[in-house]
Amino acid sequence: MSLRVIGINHKTAPVAIREKVAFSPDGLIETLSQIKNDIENNHKDNEVIILSTCNRTEIYTYSNYTEEQILDWLSKEHGMDSHNLKEYIYNHANGEAIKHVMRVASGLDSMVLGEPQIFGQLKGALKTASEKKTAGTTLKRLMQHAFSTAKKVRTQTGIGTNPVSVAFAAVNLAKQIFSNLDNKTALLIGAGETIELVGKHLNNANIGKVIIANRSVEKATQLANEFNGLGITLQDIGDYLPDADIVISSTAAPMPIIGKGTVEAALKKRKHKPIFMVDIAVPRDIEEEVGELDDIYLYTVDDLQSVIEDNMKSRQEAALQGEEMIAEEVESFMGWMRAQDQMSLIKSYRDKISTIQDETLDKALKLLKNGSTADEALSFLAHTLTNKLAHDATVAMNKAAHSGDHKLLEASDKLLNLSTVETQTESTDKENNKQ
Repeated sequence: MSLRVIGINHKTAPVAIREKVAFSPDGLIETLSQIKNDIENNHKDNEVIILSTCNRTEIYTYSNYTEEQILDWLSKEHGMDSHNLKEYIYNHANGEAIKHVMRVASGLDSMVLGEPQIFGQLKGALKTASEKKTAGTTLKRLMQHAFSTAKKVRTQTGIGTNPVSVAFAAVNLAKQIFSNLDNKTALLIGAGETIELVGKHLNNANIGKVIIANRSVEKATQLANEFNGLGITLQDIGDYLPDADIVISSTAAPMPIIGKGTVEAALKKRKHKPIFMVDIAVPRDIEEEVGELDDIYLYTVDDLQSVIEDNMKSRQEAALQGEEMIAEEVESFMGWMRAQDQMSLIKSYRDKISTIQDETLDKALKLLKNGSTADEALSFLAHTLTNKLAHDATVAMNKAAHSGDHKLLEASDKLLNLSTVETQTESTDKENNKQ
């Protein structure tokens, strides 16, 4: 039995390959049900958890499955040739597998360093595997250890405190300028992925109102509905700009959408209440001259990029601290695993002693039944138990003494606590001599 991680991610494979080995939620449940049947019928002690996201598909196992068996299975599940898939696959075993899981949980292996979403995704993978009964004691313990490590890394290094996405950086700047957003109005221009992400971040920051402007009012309205907002056309921007405290724009328009004159008119209606503006678009959506106006805080994508780069450096420094923490936690979990491996040895030893005890007691009782005295039966019991319990250790130490195996003799001394016994015997002899 060994711990193993077989996976594919954004570092090892393009999306065209990653999407071929991804599991849908329903497909994952069906797959785990099949794995459960295999475990019950053939490999009762094996454990499996599967994580599948847009950036990675990973199979965590504590089992006697080999790398080749897992790879062949994954290939067949998705109708692929294992030889073609193998070049994109990474394989980690035991200590390296533990380290990998902890790095994934902590966001140190993510496309965006330190991102927190993977933590929840990993928790979901454990929950699903637990419900389908493919996760056992070892993998559950590993995941819980990884979760506690991730929390430790996040809280003690601050790896997730600084924004490293354009959308998050824009909203974070807005929060710095307006400490409270719940009474503010945000005008978002565009309806692509970046604006959608900006909307989600603003929504999480309890923004008061969201207005989304787009060339297609239907698309603007559809996205605005996600945030209980209002959808308008680009032509309506001038009418709604006076209401906007925050303007964030990201379109593919070849010419600026908002000019200096439009903003001047809006400021007059606002009685010069400031507007925070972020132009993420390239080419620009907001005329450069707008930044010259009083009461306007205009940032471009380059301004945000410098913030992101500074924050990424901060995250990288935090990641180094996180790696040191993970190294300690890996050793801690390896210690737990080593202890589990030896539990069977301890159990075997105790079972052996128990068998000797039962057999010797049975013979002593027979002596009593056959007419021996109690003293004779007790003497037999003590003598036989002593000989049988000491036999294996005595033979091993005798062989070690003849072969010069000092390490085994030292281990025997420590294991059987012989030095303490000798010291106690010497003390008893001295007391007897005094008397």
